[in-house]
Amino acid sequence: MSTTHEPQHTLVVGCLVRNDRGEILLIKHLKRGWEIPQGRVEEGESLVDALHREVREEAGVEITMGPLAAVWSKLTLPPAVIFTFLGNYRSGDLAPTGDSGEAAWVPPGDAVEMVANSVMKARLRTLLSFDGTITYSAYTLKPYQVVREGNLG
Repeated sequence: MSTTHEPQHTLVVGCLVRNDRGEILLIKHLKRGWEIPQGRVEEGESLVDALHREVREEAGVEITMGPLAAVWSKLTLPPAVIFTFLGNYRSGDLAPTGDSGEAAWVPPGDAVEMVANSVMKARLRTLLSFDGTITYSAYTLKPYQVVREGNLG
């Protein structure tokens, strides 16, 4: 008797948030270090609602959501699909909570240098070079390796 099971992927949202000075919002995750705000979509939650909630929870600010900029597929266990948007700061003071110990507005060049995790650094570079075309990448971890790359539109 064969056993079949439905594939299960975690849905994740992230956002490259800019303020009116062009600075990038970074949060310092307790395990991964500096990165853009991101997190899992909860059951029954829309991508848009999850995006706003994650930025609010991790940085304490409200945003105006912009376009979808990139989609990543993490192929190694546990698999995940990461939808990453651009956004603009709308209101609030930086007040990190939960997994983020710090939050900061950082010039784009400095942001790339602050992000040490190779996956997060590649993601940030892709988002900073967004030209209106949604980027797609599939990757594995240990070691980090991009196995497919292209555009979705």
